[in-house]
Amino acid sequence: MALNAYLLAYSLSSRSFRFASQLFRPHQHCRHYNRDYDVTNSANMSAEQPRVLSIQSHVVSGYVGNKSATFPLQLLGFEVDAINSVQFCNHTGYAKGIKGQVLSDVDLGDLVEGLHLNNLDDGYTHLLTGYIGSPLFLQRVAAVVKHLKTINPGLIYVCDPVMGDNGQMYVPKELLPLYQNTIIPLADIITPNQFEVEQLTGCKINSVADAWNAIDILHGKGCKTVVLSSSDLGNDGNLLALASSSTGDKRRITLEIPKFSGSFTGSGDLFAALFLAWMHKSNNIETALEKTIATLQAVLQRTLTHAKKVGVTPRSLELKLIQSKGDIENPLVEVKVARNNN
Repeated sequence: MALNAYLLAYSLSSRSFRFASQLFRPHQHCRHYNRDYDVTNSANMSAEQPRVLSIQSHVVSGYVGNKSATFPLQLLGFEVDAINSVQFCNHTGYAKGIKGQVLSDVDLGDLVEGLHLNNLDDGYTHLLTGYIGSPLFLQRVAAVVKHLKTINPGLIYVCDPVMGDNGQMYVPKELLPLYQNTIIPLADIITPNQFEVEQLTGCKINSVADAWNAIDILHGKGCKTVVLSSSDLGNDGNLLALASSSTGDKRRITLEIPKFSGSFTGSGDLFAALFLAWMHKSNNIETALEKTIATLQAVLQRTLTHAKKVGVTPRSLELKLIQSKGDIENPLVEVKVARNNN
């Protein structure tokens, strides 16, 4: 995708930067590596601690995409290997816009090929993806998922299928059928918002019952855990999150999320990363959702307090992740989930 077209798609996003027939393309700079040369012993490494390959956007200044996900995951004990689908100076909320580079699907293939040639792709326990703005890139991501699951059948793929919000698509329409027919069946966990669930299922959500019906459709496509990260189904002071597991002791839960007056960029990326981490640690959607929301609320409150103190600007509303180290490691759960037995 041309940079100008990619920037236009990004500029329509209200919440954050969220981004084959043959997986690898031969690259002259990689040909001298010997597949038998293995100094990483990555299989043993994966047994010691979880390792995530995170394919998301990157900004030099601020916290969205990989910048929003990497630090929390590392604090919670994960090795994180980041592939930056784009590299921009900042997010699109700044008055002077953005400058930077866009990674192509061929570039993604080159990077994954290099990992493969050096035996660095056999230790991943998780794959995390966010905003993807190109159908070709999304197709290549699907190939990467299949490749990594061939190496490690137990790999958990967490997908935030970012397509739009508030009734508006901000990615090319060609991505929707790719998500519906290719990505969702490959994903183990997905974290869409209400609008995205409606797009993925073709079902309008006007009630909690509608939401559960739509979530069941996504389960039917093969995704084991579905988290509707935010919806308008709460009361005036709260959003409502819904989560459902189709395996084990099948569970449906909801959690009310207190609203903040500010508009934050990167919070969706943070949500997906935290939920990945706490699902790995607890293997329980109730615990994972409670701790994810507890950390997210603490980060947003700290961010908003700072912004009001110094003046509300795009820069002052950058997520205060470093200052929230304690809340990431040990979230204080104040809002509990409610079980839905229907």
